Amino acid sequence: MGDRVVPLAEANLSIASSAVLYGLSVYTVFPVFVGEGNALHIFRLKEHAQRLLNSARIIGIDAAGWDANALLAAVRETVAANEVTGDVFARATIHVSELLPGVRSRGLETSLSLFLYEAAPILPKDGARLKTSVWRRVPDYAIPSRAKVNGAYVNSVLARQDAIDSGYDDCVFLDVTGHVCELSAANLFLVRDGVLITPSSSTDILEGISRKTLITLAEDMGLKVEERTIDLTELYIVDEAFACGTSAYLTPVLEIDKRIINGGKPGPVTESLRTKYQDLLHGKLAGYERFITKL
Repeated sequence: MGDRVVPLAEANLSIASSAVLYGLSVYTVFPVFVGEGNALHIFRLKEHAQRLLNSARIIGIDAAGWDANALLAAVRETVAANEVTGDVFARATIHVSELLPGVRSRGLETSLSLFLYEAAPILPKDGARLKTSVWRRVPDYAIPSRAKVNGAYVNSVLARQDAIDSGYDDCVFLDVTGHVCELSAANLFLVRDGVLITPSSSTDILEGISRKTLITLAEDMGLKVEERTIDLTELYIVDEAFACGTSAYLTPVLEIDKRIINGGKPGPVTESLRTKYQDLLHGKLAGYERFITKL
C-alpha cells in the first residue's frame, strides 16, 4: 500500500477519500503464474500496466510513477513477502485518496495498492449458463468502457446478481442500442461456420487483454476472426460460445436464455483455444515468450 508492504488489515483508505465516496479508483488484474522449472512469471505485464495508466488518464487522475517497471518491483516485493509458490492473481489499483475533494479528479492525491489472491475462476470450469441482463451496459459516453473504473462495477453487480437470482451463472450485457457487449466481468466470443466472432471495441466493451490474446492465438491457428456488432438473436444460433478474461480464464458457454449451445458441450474451437491459452498462461507455448515477464 503506497510504497511499502503492510499487513492486509493495515492497507486502508479513509472513508472520506474519493475512492470510498465516489468509487474513484482504477485497477487491473493480472496472472502471476508458475511456469517452466516452477519459476513464477507475470503474464502480459506491460499491457496490464499500460491499461492501468490509460484508465487513470481517461478518468483524469494522477498515475505518475506507476509504469511496468514500478509494478514489477511491487509484485516482486509482495510475492516475496507472501512466499508465493503457486498460481495467484495480482490486483493493482490506483486510488484517489484525497479527503473530501468533492466531485472532481485532477490535482488530487493518489495512492497505489497491490495484493495477491487465489487464482480461482469466477465462472464454472465445465461451462457457464448465461441470461440476458435486464440492466444495460453503461455506455462509453456515461462512464468510459475502456477504463476499469471501480465505481462503474456497480453496473456489473446489478446485472450479475439478477442472473444469479434467476438461477444462472452470469449475464450477457446489451448496449443501449440492443447489441451484445460482454458478461459482467468477461469478454464474449462466438463461433459460426468456423468463424470466430466477438463484439467490436465500439460496442461499449472493455478492451480485454485476454480478448486480444485469444484473437492473436486464433489468427495464428488460421482461424478467421471478425470483430463486429452482434444482435441478441445471433447468440441463439451459434455453433459455440465462450467467455474470457483474467479471472474467467476461457470458459465455455453452454446455454444462453435457455437456448442450449452445441448440445450443452464445449465445441472443438473452444477446446482447442482453451488448451493453447492455458499453456500460454503458464509459459509452455513456444513463440509467445514476449508475453511473459519472469520474476
